[in-house]
Amino acid sequence: MNALLHITLAQINPVVGDIAHNTKKIKDVWSAAPASTDLVIFPELSVCGYPAEDLILNTAFVDAAKKAVKALARESKNHVPWIVVGAPHHSRGKTYNALHIIGDGKIQKTIRKHHLANSGVFDEERIFSAGPLPTPIDFKGHKIGFMICQDTWHPGPAESLKNKGAEILISINASPYEFDKYKQRIAVIRARVTETGLPFIYVNQYGGQDDLVFDGSSLVMDEKGTILWQAAEFDECIHAIQYPFSSPPSQEIKESLRTESIYNALRTGLRDYVGKNGFTGVLLGLSGGVDSALTAALAVDALGSENVHAVFMPSKYTSDESAEDARALATNLSIKCDTISIAQQVIAFENELASYFTPQTPDITFQNIQSRIRGVTLMALSNATGKMVLSTGNKSEIATGYATLYGDMCGGYNPLKDVYKTQVYELARWRNAQNAVIPERIITKAPTAELKPDQTDQDTLPPYDVLDAILECLVERDMGVKDTVAQGHDKQAVIKISRMLAISEYKRQQAAPGPKISTRAFTRERRWPMTNGFTKIIEK
Repeated sequence: MNALLHITLAQINPVVGDIAHNTKKIKDVWSAAPASTDLVIFPELSVCGYPAEDLILNTAFVDAAKKAVKALARESKNHVPWIVVGAPHHSRGKTYNALHIIGDGKIQKTIRKHHLANSGVFDEERIFSAGPLPTPIDFKGHKIGFMICQDTWHPGPAESLKNKGAEILISINASPYEFDKYKQRIAVIRARVTETGLPFIYVNQYGGQDDLVFDGSSLVMDEKGTILWQAAEFDECIHAIQYPFSSPPSQEIKESLRTESIYNALRTGLRDYVGKNGFTGVLLGLSGGVDSALTAALAVDALGSENVHAVFMPSKYTSDESAEDARALATNLSIKCDTISIAQQVIAFENELASYFTPQTPDITFQNIQSRIRGVTLMALSNATGKMVLSTGNKSEIATGYATLYGDMCGGYNPLKDVYKTQVYELARWRNAQNAVIPERIITKAPTAELKPDQTDQDTLPPYDVLDAILECLVERDMGVKDTVAQGHDKQAVIKISRMLAISEYKRQQAAPGPKISTRAFTRERRWPMTNGFTKIIEK
């Protein structure tokens, strides 16, 4: 029988473009691996971070990654374990997404990604060339078949490795989070195991990168399709295993509840966007509503209360209840909350512009003045303190344009950008179940922008459960009016929402980034033109 292989799986959180940081992290894990370790496995493009996007087209960037890989190879003379790292690889005028096996002072083998990811958020065909089908490597009496991420989602690479004698499959990955993505991954990995009869090791990246969040969830599956071990979601994890597998699962394996998983994705995306970009903290406007309340709770959980600064900006339309709720929330979260009235600024604006207004001037003009004064206030404080402004709008509002450009859309990052309003309520209730910090009245009262007397969101929009169901058809499922109505929705409501969705594209393309959690997030995955004549026939 062949000797046992001691393998360490390194689910790490790299920083795109920070090759020195990533290399140090690789070295730290490498040095700390158990003495018996034979092989340490890191995620896809772990040297440069994923997705590096058009940095890959920059020759200096690819050269820097190459130098880092060569430096790791030189250091491998002094380390017992071999390592597997991901990095861009340039050869004969082409650049590949590659896996390097490093040990005994050199790069032992380079494997190039065969299937390039080129749908949804992925755009690899622009920057990489496809490599050949992979072949196994011989290592300590074992034949190991290595693959890179997207190759796992197609049967060809695993089949090729099996036919060439591989006895185990190992896949390095940078697979971003979506709710329910975990189930898809398990099904795909189990399909490869069933097809080949081979056990499978899956190592995934963890952490936030712009609007993408990586959940990790690395795992080990035996040749029968049984999950023997699984890393926690949204956490760095270094775990040692032995192959061939002989022991039963060492822990209870369970999937996080969807709401908990989404909350952790939002928290991780926010934390890493702030931290990796070097901000000292965040600012946000508290309105007394559920969106800003949930955003504040996320910010505290991601960054700590000492790094969150809230501002309550009442106008003449702000209710006493909103003021009470905002103060109570700030107290519960232990965050600084200043009150800056915008009443006098609104009067000054309206007086200065009075000669341009008539009795026919749309009321939205006056509502948006208030929202934009709040945006200016927050940005001024951002300049003064170095803290980044969080916008707090949800996906329902952003989809329909029920948001003010340069007003409540103002900010550097929006944690709720891909979260429908109905999900906002679910997340708020889940967060309160852990520790009740959001006042109950914030969750139960009718949502309102408080920009005019007795205003509620439902003056303009259908009830959010109806709206979100329609939007799911139009956005996630890419249906037209006819097919959406066929799902049981009112035709006039669908037409109205379709038009609002279409004509608001220019707003969305100027909106702050935010963590993707759904199967169809705005911008990367839904790239509608801003100038769009199709809106004229949308009800047909």
